Amino acid sequence: MKNRFLVFLLCAAALVALPLVAQSFGQGWVRILALALLYVLLALGLNIVVGYAGLLDLGYVAFYAVGAYMYALMASPQLSENFPWFAALFPNGLHTPILLVVPLAAGLAAVAGVLLGIPVLKLRGDYLAIVTLGFGEIIRVFLNNLEQPINITNGPRGLDRIDSMTLGVRGSEFFFDFGKPFVVGEYRIASVTLYYYLFLALVVFSVVICQRLERSRIGRGWMAIREDEIAAKAMGINTRNMKLLAFGMGATFGGVSGAMFAAFQGFVSPESFSLMESVMIVAMVVLGGMGHLPGVILGALLLAALPEVLRYVATAIDLQNVTGGRIDASILRQLLIALAMIVIMLLRPRGLWPAREHGKAASAPAAGTR
Repeated sequence: MKNRFLVFLLCAAALVALPLVAQSFGQGWVRILALALLYVLLALGLNIVVGYAGLLDLGYVAFYAVGAYMYALMASPQLSENFPWFAALFPNGLHTPILLVVPLAAGLAAVAGVLLGIPVLKLRGDYLAIVTLGFGEIIRVFLNNLEQPINITNGPRGLDRIDSMTLGVRGSEFFFDFGKPFVVGEYRIASVTLYYYLFLALVVFSVVICQRLERSRIGRGWMAIREDEIAAKAMGINTRNMKLLAFGMGATFGGVSGAMFAAFQGFVSPESFSLMESVMIVAMVVLGGMGHLPGVILGALLLAALPEVLRYVATAIDLQNVTGGRIDASILRQLLIALAMIVIMLLRPRGLWPAREHGKAASAPAAGTR
């Protein structure tokens, strides 16, 4: 127990100190770490649907988009410029603080998740994957075209001038803006580092929630449905409500992640929520180990950080000049990621860090029994 507590303290200290060390090499590295934490949050949410309940969801990025556009519309001048009645009600904008943004994003995404779950309750496997994939594409196309006849999302141009995330009431003594550097004496903590700490706090809170869910009756019900839905129904589990709860709970993580992404980037567009994003999030869960929290976190960190690290490597090598322009750095980066995923899944088909129950050998029969 003491060893576990010591390891926990060391890991916590390392996570707190990591961005402070990384920002000395440039804010780009801290930005990579912050985005990796956002993907961890997304992977934790999808793990509820795919890892716990066994429902293959290829449209998870839709909830990410719902949260991002919700915050973008609330924290940008888009509505004020296109709707005079809105400008009259809120002449200075909404400027919603984070303590209100998180439940709003989670609630809206949860409603979207339940709406997705209702028509697909009887679908399984490939059919469920195809329907959820279509749902994700419908949301993206919807956001891309919702500028006529009334301009709400600004179409493919996206929404910019989005406010940074804030804590407290604007103008009060306890107001804090994550978009501005925090100065302590002569030491300056950059805005991107503040966002890193915000995302880290959300990830830690989400891990606690997922761990509690996994050990609860709800989590065991999801796992029973994952293993055998017919047997779960025969044991008295309400599979309909449990599936809807899985879709709703998983979607909340995506909605919160989307709101944080919009505040962090200051710009959102439909191109940020393509099918490839959903595939990458599913790959994070599968690569790390479905249903196992440490594995999911590991898979998300690897697949989120690896492309950006390879981008720096490809730029440092200057592949354009080395190969005479025949190999583009982005193409090589995607090729290396694909090869790494293939090798890992061939060597570790159950993921890099699977749950203990997975692949556990059956106990040997007692002597003299058959």
